[in-house]
Amino acid sequence: MGQPVTVLEKSSIVPGVVRFETNRPLTGMGAEVYRSLDDIVAERPADLVARTLFEAGGVESVSVGTNVITVKLAVGGSATGLRERLEELFIHYREGVEVVQPEGFGG
Repeated sequence: MGQPVTVLEKSSIVPGVVRFETNRPLTGMGAEVYRSLDDIVAERPADLVARTLFEAGGVESVSVGTNVITVKLAVGGSATGLRERLEELFIHYREGVEVVQPEGFGG
């Protein structure tokens, strides 16, 4: 991780549901379903995705399966900004952040 993740936002025929497709798998063959922050019990990639989306607000549930993220928006919720949050989620080295290297690294 640490490389940019490409995220495509896809509309759904179901009102209040938005889908995102990534260029990286986030789970194995199975899917993870989260109905609230309480359902997140670990720090796996799918857990981080769900936490990020719930913390954005306006999200009722999140399902993550391989490279597809399905979000059911809460009443009055909006998908605005969710794609950007997902794209930045796994970038560890951001502009202006000092990269600390262990002593003797690369020498």
